[in-house]
Amino acid sequence: MIVLGVETSCDDTAAAVLEDGRSVRANLVSSQDAVHAPFGGIVPEMASRQHIQAIQPMVDRALERAGVAAGELDGLAVTHGPGLTGSLLVGLSFVKGWSFRTGIPYVGVNHLEAHVLSIFLEKEVSFPYLALVASGGHTLLYVARGFGAYEHLGGTLDDAAGEAYDKVAKMMGLGFPGGRVIDDLAKQGNPRAVAFPRARLRTPYDFSFSGLKTSVWHYLTRKRPDRWRDEMADIAASFQEAVVDMLIAPTLRAVEEFGIRNIVLGGGVAANSRLRAKLAEKAGEAGAELHCPSLRFCTDNGAMVALVGSHLLEQGDRSGPRLNADPALIL
Repeated sequence: MIVLGVETSCDDTAAAVLEDGRSVRANLVSSQDAVHAPFGGIVPEMASRQHIQAIQPMVDRALERAGVAAGELDGLAVTHGPGLTGSLLVGLSFVKGWSFRTGIPYVGVNHLEAHVLSIFLEKEVSFPYLALVASGGHTLLYVARGFGAYEHLGGTLDDAAGEAYDKVAKMMGLGFPGGRVIDDLAKQGNPRAVAFPRARLRTPYDFSFSGLKTSVWHYLTRKRPDRWRDEMADIAASFQEAVVDMLIAPTLRAVEEFGIRNIVLGGGVAANSRLRAKLAEKAGEAGAELHCPSLRFCTDNGAMVALVGSHLLEQGDRSGPRLNADPALIL
């Protein structure tokens, strides 16, 4: 089975071709970072307009890269939620129209499920496993018990982890997106230089990053810019260490409580070098093993959408003309 996967949930226009549910024939992403950088964050209407311009060329390039003609596709898969409404509608409308015109069946895919299962693009991981999904829009912890069987343990009560990175980077004048630039800068700093707080919640598997973000703001505003700019690497490293600690603590608590020995990372923040290294270390100490997708499968991509879509299509699932974008879709 050859499936085209289309992802437009936020600001990346992605298209991929997957064969037999595993073999990635093509996986292309068109980034909008340069478009949104002047604003320090994603502007939803601009994101939608960029998707409209990019989606047809991206699909054409993916098919060409894969060496597949449109008529050879057995199925189509597209993200229908969660995400930005306008962005979701571009991808969903494109795929629905193609399906109607050609008769090729399509399925809507949950963006969160795609991140939870993205590890299967490269390796097999035994169920059950803990899935930590951390990105600019989401921070969630699940027990994945099988394909389509997920237990929600907790999530962020305010900002997502990636959102906190972007906001702190904007405070420090580092640009957008914040995750990569803070990760790079932090490698030059001391993660114990500034004692930023770690949120402690009554709900054991939830996350909170707004207090940390506020703490960074107060630290910066108490000093003149010409003073704290001399310690930017230390600030970045200390902030990042706090984020990483707050992501790791609930995950390891779940390892202990449920006795699950496999942990899977997903989402854009899963590309963070400090998170990958420290969680692998702490998981090992707890008798568990961390599984991380390659960096190209951490950020939003069409291959993970095609992966879930392939599984759904093989089960006989089909989506019809009434399927709509669901920006608040849950898993």
